[in-house]
Amino acid sequence: MNLRRDVFQAIADPTRRSILLLLASQSMTAGAIAANFDTARPTVSKHIQILTECELVKKDRKGREIYYQLDVSKMKTIDIWLDQFRQIWEQRFKELDQVLQTIKKEKS
Repeated sequence: MNLRRDVFQAIADPTRRSILLLLASQSMTAGAIAANFDTARPTVSKHIQILTECELVKKDRKGREIYYQLDVSKMKTIDIWLDQFRQIWEQRFKELDQVLQTIKKEKS
């Protein structure tokens, strides 16, 4: 499998994460996305291409313009993976809360 097609490889780059945040609120053209960065437009276009290959971003042609938008369904892959860690940390916080409650009772 090509690393660029891996969702986690795609989100490892801070510029690509920033692009995803921009697209979370609205669809945008490549030029509008590039205007938010201090890098060359071809560099931003390459990031958009990688996000598209990973299916994190979808293209929507409107006339001569191509608008890019976040593909929320593919973001679910990331959420499922992160959920494992959420569950671990929630359990650890519950255990910590129990320890703190025991200490509090002992001091009373």
